[in-house]
Amino acid sequence: MKKIFFLVAFIATAFGQYSFAQNNTNNTQSSQLLTQYYAIKDALVSGNASTAAAKASEFVKTANSIDDKILPEASRTALLKDAGDIVKTKDIKKQREYFTGFSDHMFALAKTTELSTEPIYKAYCPMKKASWLSSSTAIKNPYFGSSMLTCGKVVETLK
Repeated sequence: MKKIFFLVAFIATAFGQYSFAQNNTNNTQSSQLLTQYYAIKDALVSGNASTAAAKASEFVKTANSIDDKILPEASRTALLKDAGDIVKTKDIKKQREYFTGFSDHMFALAKTTELSTEPIYKAYCPMKKASWLSSSTAIKNPYFGSSMLTCGKVVETLK
């Protein structure tokens, strides 16, 4: 009887560790998307079109490598289109236009998938009538950069 109990406990522990390892990998992959999104946002805040394109290219590679269970096909398609559009142009104004839809799609994903253990702040710019995601409550507007850096406010927090 003790041997059976020990065997069952051993198997349960092994499966529990495997499941935990998978969940940790899933969280790491999805958090990479958010980290890369933030890098694109920061490049737009600083007005650096080349960096924004490079970071968007990294985002595309990561999104393509993530399992369908973590990143649903509809979200992947929308995000790849948005990030791909940012990659294709070096015009900062165009990149900022594409970032609007990109941010909306990232927020939709963030509401359904745990992208971070930290809070995600949704900020809104009334001048552009567009939102973006941030890791802090400090406003750094990616749509106008230095000309209107602090225009906007946090309108929602995902925890």
